[in-house]
Amino acid sequence: MTNLETTAVHSGHLIDPSTGAVTPPIHLSTTFERAADGSYPSGYDYTRSDNPNRAALEACLTALEGGTAAAAFSSGSIAMMTLLQALSPGDHVIVPGDMYFGIQRVMREIFIPWGLDISFIDMTSLAELEKTLKPNTRLVIVESPSNPQIRITDIAAVVQLAKSVGALVAVDNTIPTPVLQRPFSLGADFVVHATTKYLGGHSDVLGGILVAREESDLFAHVQTIQHIGGAVPSPFDCWLLLRGIQTLPYRVRAQSDHALQIAQFLNSHPAVERVLHPGLKTHPGHEIAVKQMDGFGGLFSVLVKGNAEAAMAVAAKVKLFIRATSFGGTHSLIEHRASIEGPHTSTPPNLLRISVGLEHPDDLIADLDQAL
Repeated sequence: MTNLETTAVHSGHLIDPSTGAVTPPIHLSTTFERAADGSYPSGYDYTRSDNPNRAALEACLTALEGGTAAAAFSSGSIAMMTLLQALSPGDHVIVPGDMYFGIQRVMREIFIPWGLDISFIDMTSLAELEKTLKPNTRLVIVESPSNPQIRITDIAAVVQLAKSVGALVAVDNTIPTPVLQRPFSLGADFVVHATTKYLGGHSDVLGGILVAREESDLFAHVQTIQHIGGAVPSPFDCWLLLRGIQTLPYRVRAQSDHALQIAQFLNSHPAVERVLHPGLKTHPGHEIAVKQMDGFGGLFSVLVKGNAEAAMAVAAKVKLFIRATSFGGTHSLIEHRASIEGPHTSTPPNLLRISVGLEHPDDLIADLDQAL
């Protein structure tokens, strides 16, 4: 299967051999029968270590991203945490200083005290990355576009620099999804997703996944932690994610197209200071985004003229947009990020993050216009 739409529908979806059901069953059993000789003929022994629904989800994401294996987790945060935990104290990791704030907290509050040497840099600056690399740099993490400041990193260039010291590269592909960006084709070693977002697509399931381009000792360690630690999605969560993925290409392309229309409207609005959307030619990462993406995504941010109170006032007046965190679902969301991230945030106080859903863009534009 070479076309993404076909892969999204068919990969991981098998006809149930016992009933002929087209929609796969949910395997809720926590344990599986052994044969008389002590073997496990089904390939499953206990749902913490593996489960048919989870295996199907992992196969689907492996195919969508073009990797060789995947490990599913109960959240995007634990997927990234497991990758970090598979490293050793003393290893050096380089990460974007503006990456998702929740992962920054994981790094600062858990893994730096544990012993990882973590450098937070401007990942869009190749000169800063080159200067920060060390002989013991084991991993470079890229988030492009970044959340919520929507900065664009040249993934292929980062990979080239990282390889010069033997470091691996992991790309958080949650915002663009494999529909709009293919990190493995740019040389990345791992892809991470919060499956909660666009992959699930309906704001009703929590999850994460790590996909490996090639089998490696590090990924084998990730799988060991997954199996014995047990921070895995439930069978029903996996089933929901597989259901959502079937419409992923069509949802993401529509959301991306609508977001660009809305961003273009806001870019000329007198109450707006700046729009952070890589599809706009004024965005500093526009040329890189055009080179490595097949669209610009359904998530972007806007800086309202004024201070935090002015931004909060705009969010207070929307009628169609919902004031809520997260993104990637069918409903459009708006959120004042700095107030959620706390006093140590680098997010501008007048920034509103906008997740475009599947409503008609004209209605969303009218809603933002009246709120502004």
